[in-house]
Amino acid sequence: MKRINKNRIKKDPPIRPVKQDTRQTKTAGGNFLDKLTAYRDLHAHILFSSLGRLVASPFTSIMTIAVLAIAISLASGFYILVVNLQQLTGNLEASNQISLFLREDVSDAHANKLADSIRQNEGVQEVKLITKEQALTEFKTYSGFGSAINALEKNPLPVVIEVLPKNTLDDKQKLTTLMESFQQSPEVDFAQMDLQWVERLQSIVALALLFANLLFVLLGGAVLFIIGNTIRLELHSRREEVVIAKLVGATNGFIQRPFLYSGFWIGFIAGVSAWFIVAIVMLILRGSVEKLSGLYEGSFHLVFLSFSETLVLIAVSSALGVLGSWAVLVCQLHRTRLG
Repeated sequence: MKRINKNRIKKDPPIRPVKQDTRQTKTAGGNFLDKLTAYRDLHAHILFSSLGRLVASPFTSIMTIAVLAIAISLASGFYILVVNLQQLTGNLEASNQISLFLREDVSDAHANKLADSIRQNEGVQEVKLITKEQALTEFKTYSGFGSAINALEKNPLPVVIEVLPKNTLDDKQKLTTLMESFQQSPEVDFAQMDLQWVERLQSIVALALLFANLLFVLLGGAVLFIIGNTIRLELHSRREEVVIAKLVGATNGFIQRPFLYSGFWIGFIAGVSAWFIVAIVMLILRGSVEKLSGLYEGSFHLVFLSFSETLVLIAVSSALGVLGSWAVLVCQLHRTRLG
């Protein structure tokens, strides 16, 4: 028997406690982060590649965006017109005041008490008392009959209380009820207010608001159809690319994604362009409008889109672009049996 060399015999290493293996947990967490990063990078790539496709065909893109920008600017411009009209009607509310002509035997002190009681009314915004002396002075100043008035032995003008109701353009029936309540006061000889003018002004504002809503709907539909037709033409030009993608197993979501981003860019750029169009038009009209307002001794200033309204404008135009693209893609993919 051969001798066994003791030097060649190696002892087994001692068994040591092994720490808990956390590689599986780290790998799972890493996979989630990797997927999230890959998803972000994929969308960023498609987002900017869609913009690159629009830049690659500048003539077609500019024509489409210009038409959309004009349509959106028309809707935005009419919205600003309605806002400025409401501002103008707010300034005209002061002309819709109720004039209460008191009886001749009512003294100034009694008229002051009546004016104080009227101020307590919830439907009243402002009350102004015009005494007999003040009325006579104004009549001499503006009528041109100062010498004839001086020949009178007694002041024939009554005490007048001017009442400005709240929200004079909202409800004609409330104004009528308020004026009738003042008319029933024993100190009041008669009350006067031009209700016909109030009704006409209310009709103008209501008609403008209705027309603005209809214009928004019509132009919004036009934007949807224009963007949808643009995406349909792009889908038709890239039909072979889409077919090959489907053959290698691409999903409908993967195919639709670049077209949706193209619709987003078209709507976004059109919204920004519409904002600039409206801003330029407002700057052109601003000087003439303020000059006209100055001729009538007014302080009317054009109101432009606020920051929040600007964000809404761009967001709505971008959403219309995505919605129009999505509707056309769903229809075309099913019709051509690609989905």
